[in-house]
Amino acid sequence: MTNKMVLNDTSTCQPDRKAELRAFDETKTGVKGLVDAGITKVPRIFHLPSPENLNSQQPELTLPTIDLQGIDNNPIQRKEVIEQVKGALESWGFFQMMIKGVVDFHEQDTEVKKQWYTRDPSGKSRVVYNSNFDLYAAPVTNWRDSFYCTMVPNPPEPQELPSPCRDILLEYSKQVMKLGVCLFELMSEALGLDRNHFVDIGCADGLAVLGHYYPSCPQPELTIGTRDHTDSDFITILLQDHIGGLKVFYEDQWTDVPPMPGALVVNAGDLLQASLSPSTLSLSLFLITNDKFVSAQHKVVANKVGPRVSVASFFTTGSIQTSKVYAPITELLSEDNPAKYRGTTIKEYVDYYRAKGLDGTSALLYFKI
Repeated sequence: MTNKMVLNDTSTCQPDRKAELRAFDETKTGVKGLVDAGITKVPRIFHLPSPENLNSQQPELTLPTIDLQGIDNNPIQRKEVIEQVKGALESWGFFQMMIKGVVDFHEQDTEVKKQWYTRDPSGKSRVVYNSNFDLYAAPVTNWRDSFYCTMVPNPPEPQELPSPCRDILLEYSKQVMKLGVCLFELMSEALGLDRNHFVDIGCADGLAVLGHYYPSCPQPELTIGTRDHTDSDFITILLQDHIGGLKVFYEDQWTDVPPMPGALVVNAGDLLQASLSPSTLSLSLFLITNDKFVSAQHKVVANKVGPRVSVASFFTTGSIQTSKVYAPITELLSEDNPAKYRGTTIKEYVDYYRAKGLDGTSALLYFKI
């Protein structure tokens, strides 16, 4: 009862945000637990500084859609697809392709689900379930629960995964990994590099899968599903259900990314924008595409309809503990296009990203030269 009173207090006095966050965290039931409890008002920890304008009119903009079927057997089609991939990543940072799959974790019994709830930073837990990875760092709490699991390079044993999503998680990860390698090959060729360049420098060495759950929200204009941000990886492959709510920032405005049956959304992350090229020679070498491909700023709005379920697959290096330094690809630099980012390790980048939280600013600014 005490936790519930703290979360739902709507008095005008200055709230003790840290206490409210702790009370929410200790329930181990996430945002879904609030909805299941029958709340009718969004607690203050979820409030945005200014309400979302959910009814704003937007011009009709179409997200690039790319069909990858047949590219391995048809050189002409492969060349055409490479140009499409290049154009989509240079301008939008997003493109869609056909594939299917889904992961569902969040509808199991609450008491059973609590066994997976943790904020242990050691990485010992093969599956991490909680609400908001940056709960105590971000200025606004997102209306979202998530689970996280590293599937490559050391996948969990089947018995280490939650039973509701055990089989599909293992198979889905294998298929997403194949797709990711294909995409890295296409993007390498789009930049005029050797087909295996991105794979050879470790872009496909690690894969983490996140299952996001956005419960229906009684006051969606007061909060946000996921705060605007760019991803901290090389590329993200996203599967979203039919609910919608994903928006990408393009040409100085937010535009919808409508769900497409049987399709995945792919966006470039910060590490690809910085076009990371590994080096063990010197820390003075710079960060990867040097802004040739842009990481897509995106967000997810809250919705009265729900739940919205999405599965995000993040491609990064196999271990954030590696001492390897990443810097802009030498072949992409010139006197007129010098490196824009300093060299960094994945660990340094991820540590900074996590500590900063989703605060509406890009982590890349910290590494800008």
